[in-house]
Amino acid sequence: MKPLNKQFAPKSVMPEKVIQFGEGNFLRAFVDWIIWNMDQKTDFNGSVVVVQPIERGMVDWLNAQDCLYHVNLQGRENGKPVNTLERIDVISRALNPYSQNDAFMALAEQPEIRFVISNTTEAGIAFDPACKLDDKPASSYPGKLVQLLYRRYQTFNGDMTKGLIIFPCELIFLNGHVLKDCIYKYIELWNLGEGFKKWFEEACGVYATLVDRIVPGFPRNEIKEIQEKISYRDNLVVQAETFHLWVIEAPKEVAKEFPADKAGLHVLFVPSEEPYHKRKVTLLNGPHTVLSPVAFLSGVNIVRDACNHEVIGKYIHKVQFDELMQTLDLPMEELEKFAGDVLERFDNPYVDHQVTSIMLNSFPKFQARDLPGVKTFLERKGELPKGLVFGLAAIITYYKGGKRADGVEIVPNDDQKIMDLLKELWATGDTQKVADGVLGAEFIWKEDLNKIQGLNTMVKQFLDLIQEKGMLEAVKTIL
Repeated sequence: MKPLNKQFAPKSVMPEKVIQFGEGNFLRAFVDWIIWNMDQKTDFNGSVVVVQPIERGMVDWLNAQDCLYHVNLQGRENGKPVNTLERIDVISRALNPYSQNDAFMALAEQPEIRFVISNTTEAGIAFDPACKLDDKPASSYPGKLVQLLYRRYQTFNGDMTKGLIIFPCELIFLNGHVLKDCIYKYIELWNLGEGFKKWFEEACGVYATLVDRIVPGFPRNEIKEIQEKISYRDNLVVQAETFHLWVIEAPKEVAKEFPADKAGLHVLFVPSEEPYHKRKVTLLNGPHTVLSPVAFLSGVNIVRDACNHEVIGKYIHKVQFDELMQTLDLPMEELEKFAGDVLERFDNPYVDHQVTSIMLNSFPKFQARDLPGVKTFLERKGELPKGLVFGLAAIITYYKGGKRADGVEIVPNDDQKIMDLLKELWATGDTQKVADGVLGAEFIWKEDLNKIQGLNTMVKQFLDLIQEKGMLEAVKTIL
């Protein structure tokens, strides 16, 4: 079998237009795949220079393959299973700024560079006051970015046409706003002057983005089969679902420079990222959080099987379409399409997504993802959403622990304080005390949920029902 490098496989050569901080699976299966598609289908004609954001990383692996690798997309589209393999050749080179600082800083001097994209994990966008302008490089990602921007400003004498467009992809709400704040702090800390600050404000743009694609990563189990299929020894194959969405909070002029829509990709340039963030949290993460305990305590272990289950499938549909969707403010048609796509993603035939992996830290998740929906639904409809409240009762029951009817251990996992509280409450053997105590735990909810009209009564009723009938029979009563 041939090694995967440009000696044995063709590789495109295009001007370097994008600096990418991060070399992990997500960026390679999402951003680089998108840019590769733009190169194939539009006149973008640009390649990506990858910069390793921390001292230890994967750039040596990438360079060993001349930055070539395959993306394996798996999932359902329009109800049919899809399983594709594509060779991505959009990365021109990969740099380690800790050992190649001169090459890293020289990127600032390339006139054709226009975009900076990053995914340095949620912890990556942080201001570290210990960073200095002359560090080689600054340890934080925002520090490295400001070093680069300042060098560019100096190189081109503040030329307003040489600013950079910056798209952070870190999974934090309004990531662009947080990054911009860090940049301003460095401008101040390093005394970079009003001229640079003005250039940054007027010539550059830092835009919040929302990314959505599940990327399981390297396919350990199928790698031999995949390598035989492609006839190359590719050690960087990355697996991802077929669905992708990138929402960018930026003006339409930026969209002209980044023509993803012309390539038929789901990349939206919008005035505000917030409603889309809310939509994702509500319609993707929201159902996940409540379906998991209902499915698990009914004897179902995998999300796909839960979707296809005669009873639990109806429960998921109810929560998704009849409840959560009714609490959002985007056009109904758009919401229906997204909600349908979510269920198709849950039903991915290639991913065995264990419901127990979603159950980790269920209470904070319910607080962030589902509680807003409970309140909004009550406000708009004048009644509580039964499916969501049942889901909360299911979480509370799951945290009782013990064993399932088939003998499988129930092992909740959350903040110790939450675990201790549930243990103490369930030890009373009184569901009223359990409902009172959980709903009144302000350290979980940041408020007393007993004050929400009718919630305590309904939670207690569902807890009793689950104890009496078992989960599967109990859930049937609300469908």
